[in-house]
Amino acid sequence: MSLAEKLDEIRRHYDQEVPADAMALMHRAVADLEASGAANRIAGVGEQLPSFTLPNQFGETLSSGEVLRFGPLVLTVYRGFW
Repeated sequence: MSLAEKLDEIRRHYDQEVPADAMALMHRAVADLEASGAANRIAGVGEQLPSFTLPNQFGETLSSGEVLRFGPLVLTVYRGFW
């Protein structure tokens, strides 16, 4: 089974388990994001990100530049249904 087929299967199961009102809210959020053009402004695979600051696990703010001094930086982004 291909990855696309597995994802379709998960999506079908998810659609059956999530209440209709919650599903409608998520689909509306997806439509709003698509209409905003946000997808046209995101970085692509391998593209260099601009400098940024984020809190670490201790609540301290660190810049990407500070972290990069110690070696490569991996940024993981968790996203919702969309």
